[in-house]
Amino acid sequence: MFEGHDPYLVALSVVIAILGGYTGFGLAARIRGTPGVSRRALLSGAAAFLAIGIWTMHFVGMLAAPIPADTVYLVLPTTVSFLICALVVGVSLFFLSIGEPSQRRMVSSAVLLGAGIVSMHYVGIRGLAGRFAIQHDIPMVLLSILIAIVTAYGGLRAFLARQDGVRLILSSIAFGLAVSGMHYTAMYGMHFVPLSGASHHHAEGLAASQQILSVVVAVLCFVIAAGFLLSLVPDPRRQTTPAATAIDPLAEVVAAKAPLADPGPVAANFPRLTSAPLGGLGQPPRAAPAPRLPVEGADGTHFIDSADVRSVRADAHYTRVHDGTRERMCPWSISEAEAQLDPGLFVRVHRSHIVAIPHVTFVRKEGDGAVIELDGPSPHRVPVSRAKIAEVKARLGLARRHA
Repeated sequence: MFEGHDPYLVALSVVIAILGGYTGFGLAARIRGTPGVSRRALLSGAAAFLAIGIWTMHFVGMLAAPIPADTVYLVLPTTVSFLICALVVGVSLFFLSIGEPSQRRMVSSAVLLGAGIVSMHYVGIRGLAGRFAIQHDIPMVLLSILIAIVTAYGGLRAFLARQDGVRLILSSIAFGLAVSGMHYTAMYGMHFVPLSGASHHHAEGLAASQQILSVVVAVLCFVIAAGFLLSLVPDPRRQTTPAATAIDPLAEVVAAKAPLADPGPVAANFPRLTSAPLGGLGQPPRAAPAPRLPVEGADGTHFIDSADVRSVRADAHYTRVHDGTRERMCPWSISEAEAQLDPGLFVRVHRSHIVAIPHVTFVRKEGDGAVIELDGPSPHRVPVSRAKIAEVKARLGLARRHA
């Protein structure tokens, strides 16, 4: 069955899967750093682009296959195949975006997603109608299921990992090749068996010709390409304006951690910032710093030492604590976390973010604000609001001395 495929359409199907993976993973990588409604919008967008990429790749591959000329596509199974794909992708990403992403949840989500991809494929194949019957080789079916599950696991691992630059490109290429591999493995084990005129299989229900399907696939290819190109457009907020440059931009890179114990002349030049309480002027005295923070796991509540905390991010009425490796949910609010953490080590750099100054390894200006990177096995970046730049500079020893 694999012989006779149009090589150009095969190549196009692989490219479509890669572009869909890049756009979907690019959106998914921003989910954990975005609270509230925007986070749900990113989750929906990531699931939609991944699903469109998988589904469109499948039907471009079908157009590339040497199927009988009188074949039509039943609209209902074809539509259901897309809905299955969108549903399982969305559910898998949702499961991994709440609570602690344990290994058990990872494997379960990968199995669910892989089964959904396989179901999408074979439900879509079920939509083919014509003077033939379709037979599948069981070994190829099993192999395609295995490839789909491994693909899903790799894609979800990419979702949880820090996605940036070359790493995002490589994960998208791997995703596109793997999804295409699942499709063409299944197609290799599929055979058309001609039927006699007496046993002609009539299409039941609304059907579309290959020409109509080509138009639909072309539109979806345009959507994927547009999403990919939009993802490459720089965010205007990241562009440094002349006014912002004149304000004394932050240094591009902090090669080593800034000293905390003795700010020296830096503090003398910033008395208002360094003498004020961490949360701002006029706040009541803080409670004694908490040595540990509670975090929720799949099997109950754990406690993490505050010395291991890199950042705390607001998430609705709760927060997410990053220990340099991953984020975990904390039942405290951002205000409660700020009140409990040691103000000598932690600073609130944004209304939704608190960072541990000793773990800062990188800082640069972005638009009206800035961004800092925190160390650990999985380094991550946190935004700094414009109002907090001066305080962060003072804490990192980057404030410019005035004559």
